[in-house]
Amino acid sequence: MMKTKGMMFGKKLFFAISALCVFFFFIPSAQAQYFGKNKPGYKKFEYKVYQTPHFEIYHYFDDDSVLNYWALAAEDWYRRHSRILYDTFEKRNPLILYKYHADFQQTTTISGQIGVGTGGVTEAFKNRVVMPLAHSAGQTDHVLGHEMVHAFQYDIIINDDTTSLNNLRNLPLWMVEGMAEYMSIGSVDAHTAMWMRDALLQDDFPSLKDLANMNKYFPYRYGQAFWAFVGKVWGDDRIRPLFNLTAKVGYEAAIDSILGISAETFSALWKNAYIAHYSRFLTDSLDRMSGDKLFDTDNAGKRNVAPSISPNGKYIAFFSDRDVVSFDLFLADADEKKIIRKLTTRISNHEIDDLNFMESAGTWSPDNRKLAFTVFSKGVNQLVVVDVRNGKVLLEEAIPGVPAFTYLAWSPDGEKIVLSGLVEGRHDLYAYYPETGAVERLTFDVYSELQPSWSPDGKYLVYATDRPADPEETRPTLDRYNLAVLNVATGRIRVLDVFPGADNLNPVFAPDGRSIFFLSNSDGFRNLFRYYPETGELYRMTSFMTGISGFTQFSPAISIATDKEKLTYSYYWNNGYQIYSAGVDDFMPVKVAPDSVNFQAATLPPFRRAGIDLVDAGFRYRTPLPDTLIQHFTAKEYKPKFRLDYISNYGGVGMATSRYGTGMSGSIIMMFSDMVGDNQLVANLAMNGEIYDFGAQVAYLNQKHRFNWGGVVSHIPYLSGYVSMVEDSLSITSRETEDTTWVNVLNYRYDYYRTFEDQLALFGYLPLSQTRRFEIGASFSWYYYRIDRFNYYYDYYGYPIGVNREKLDAPEGFTLFKSDVAYVEDNSVFGTTSPVRGHRMRLSLEKYYGEVDMFTGLVDYRKYFHLRPLTIAFRGYHYGRYQMTGGQDLMYPMYIGYPWLVRGLDSDAFNRSYAASASNLNINQLTGNKIAVANVEFRIPFTGPERFALIKFKYLPTELSLFMDGGLAWNAGDAPVLQWLPDNPSQRIPVFTAGLSLRVNLLGYMILEPFYAFPLQVQPLKGSFGLNFTPGW
Repeated sequence: MMKTKGMMFGKKLFFAISALCVFFFFIPSAQAQYFGKNKPGYKKFEYKVYQTPHFEIYHYFDDDSVLNYWALAAEDWYRRHSRILYDTFEKRNPLILYKYHADFQQTTTISGQIGVGTGGVTEAFKNRVVMPLAHSAGQTDHVLGHEMVHAFQYDIIINDDTTSLNNLRNLPLWMVEGMAEYMSIGSVDAHTAMWMRDALLQDDFPSLKDLANMNKYFPYRYGQAFWAFVGKVWGDDRIRPLFNLTAKVGYEAAIDSILGISAETFSALWKNAYIAHYSRFLTDSLDRMSGDKLFDTDNAGKRNVAPSISPNGKYIAFFSDRDVVSFDLFLADADEKKIIRKLTTRISNHEIDDLNFMESAGTWSPDNRKLAFTVFSKGVNQLVVVDVRNGKVLLEEAIPGVPAFTYLAWSPDGEKIVLSGLVEGRHDLYAYYPETGAVERLTFDVYSELQPSWSPDGKYLVYATDRPADPEETRPTLDRYNLAVLNVATGRIRVLDVFPGADNLNPVFAPDGRSIFFLSNSDGFRNLFRYYPETGELYRMTSFMTGISGFTQFSPAISIATDKEKLTYSYYWNNGYQIYSAGVDDFMPVKVAPDSVNFQAATLPPFRRAGIDLVDAGFRYRTPLPDTLIQHFTAKEYKPKFRLDYISNYGGVGMATSRYGTGMSGSIIMMFSDMVGDNQLVANLAMNGEIYDFGAQVAYLNQKHRFNWGGVVSHIPYLSGYVSMVEDSLSITSRETEDTTWVNVLNYRYDYYRTFEDQLALFGYLPLSQTRRFEIGASFSWYYYRIDRFNYYYDYYGYPIGVNREKLDAPEGFTLFKSDVAYVEDNSVFGTTSPVRGHRMRLSLEKYYGEVDMFTGLVDYRKYFHLRPLTIAFRGYHYGRYQMTGGQDLMYPMYIGYPWLVRGLDSDAFNRSYAASASNLNINQLTGNKIAVANVEFRIPFTGPERFALIKFKYLPTELSLFMDGGLAWNAGDAPVLQWLPDNPSQRIPVFTAGLSLRVNLLGYMILEPFYAFPLQVQPLKGSFGLNFTPGW
């Protein structure tokens, strides 16, 4: 048998690279696990279980009356939905209930961030409904009803013999969410009707195809309108069949089969019904506005909400999406109609988890110098007070005893701030004294008190409430809101009996203290009204075809300057929100009767129902379940048990630990967790090729405490190969004579190299906020090898002779111990292809023991300045191996020429330079055990969303980038020199490149970056093309 030198060299080279693939030679890049925000986790929840006939409620409430109230509400929604959907739960459905939204944001039941606009979630694997209590009983009741529809949807899909979770992909989002809105609100909804009237005014009423293919149409509102039309024309008994068949065959075929018309015909009928119904209300193409427009897309954002004007009328604070990629609080000059500064953002403060912009606004001190507002921070709501003159934060703290609050109102004397607080499921008004930190409770009842506003003399508070006007009624009115006035000194409450059955919200005292401005949907729109409590006179101040509104009907939308008699309001138009300012005498009042209520304009067409009425009838004749049902409820101790969440027979575990991309594929993944998600278990099994290629991994994660920890046990094979051809000889024995003859042959040898990693790892991380965390880990690994050779013999004419297999000697295995610690910050905001604002930082230290003995250190800092539309991005990066006392022969040098580090450093450029000019630059100067990289980019969104990119094009977002990269690689003992060219081939100097790149977001699946780069020190200067497959750093 013959051997070649080439074979032995190939084996040695392979094992060097094999070690590189398996562990330490990976240079970290901007992966999700490398940076990324944290799910906030500040509290340890001690769950209890409360069983009702159809639900298993997981909670931590101490007040049994609050728990029983919502347990009965859940059973009531179950009763109503089951009648409409002809479905019953075979077993108790899990409902996980949180006291506050800040607690809900910390849930471990579902992964990912939860924003302030998310009122609840229903997940598919265990059909868990997860939600917090809102700031009024009516809001919580609506979310509960909405999420309960999703629970029925999943139950129907999972338990139907002909459908599975895979059928969910056939259901468009507008159909799923719209069905939940329709069944939890009905067809009389002034907020959704406002959106529909605006669509007609803009000549932008969508077809079903538009809803399915364009994301500009909000699925909740348009989906609700769709189902209202189906229910009122064909009957609510068609909801279940249409939903079921859509899951099987898609909405077009389902509409054709269930409703008997095509989707195109349905779209035409739907639009014509809206035109016919609303045409009598849409008397012009434009509203006749009161006052001056202050902010819209020309000088702010598309969505400008929650205006709060200073008492002297000079300044206005409001939330806006001016920067497109984030929602921030701005201070503006009301006279100049110009933004002065950004007051706060999640970018500027690591401790702020979120701004409460959905249903809250800022409030001004009477001296016009300070603004107070609400944020989410450290697991509670906190009060922030800033000096508007310089943006300095003067106060940032929680309110003692009031973990959740919103709707702030600064008193005229400047001593206290009144707020709407939520404590243990009860909603009341509280007064907070910033100077002393004292807290005073102002209301003591079962009702919700929202949006308080002071009278100019500081004696009264007016607010919105679900307290009935009729004193004989004792239950909160879940579907309407009244106005009430509180005498602060005596505690006496007077409910103002105006517009019974309507939503009367956002009241503010007029500067004279004799009248109250407020918003109401009493006429089916959302208009401004003025009420005089002493005389009972009531006036409609506006007659808008859309309405005065924020994101929801509970969002503050008006504010008044008491010293200037000026009122600001946010006006909904063209699917956006504009801010106007008007003097209190600029409106054209029309006197109306206090009992004048007409919801025709708030009704989703058709106005007269032809089909079976189940949904709207449920609201008209809604009666609460009797309290006697509570005796059938049972309290139990919570005992965590692992249950299967998910199983899949495809995908991988993401074991791509280097540029070679090795890992487990074609695997079976099983995910288990307990009901509240405190404990999670993931098992992975993979089989590719022979029995030796079997891989397995089991990971456990404990999220019960603020410090999250877990462990991983794995056996992972890494398979690679080597091919060679040598001359060889075979012995051939005759069957007749048994003589042996040696024959020269060609041997094509296929060597299969298997590196096996058996590992036990422990890890933990401590999130300090959404943007900061500590990480710690330790692992023990055993690496060993197997080499199998397949010999394929051919004669010199190319005819196959035979094949055999042999096992070759493999190198000895070795052990490796590693411990690591890291600190990570990431408050960046991602654009379409790369971060555009904020910064990222990672500092880490690793210690290796065993066959390799060394420290590694990493410093990675990135900063982004957003100058609209330009982003200037900087990165400084260092990764190095230190105090290496063993295992150097296993180490592969690091390389700075990868396109995610320094672009344009391909080997051809250096080879050309070395051959042409005998330059001392060479490819070896790009490798070492220590590297440093610096980058600067000037990024401009080229195509993408409107107001963000230069060219509006939603299908293929791109980003142009002018860049300059620099890098330096060296080894221990080298003395890097800061000069342009090296004096000799072994001297280490920093190298620089510059060029242009175009990042392309391919429908959200991946980001490509073709680039053209010039290595600046290589002569002759010549650029080259390259391609990067990672998002912008």
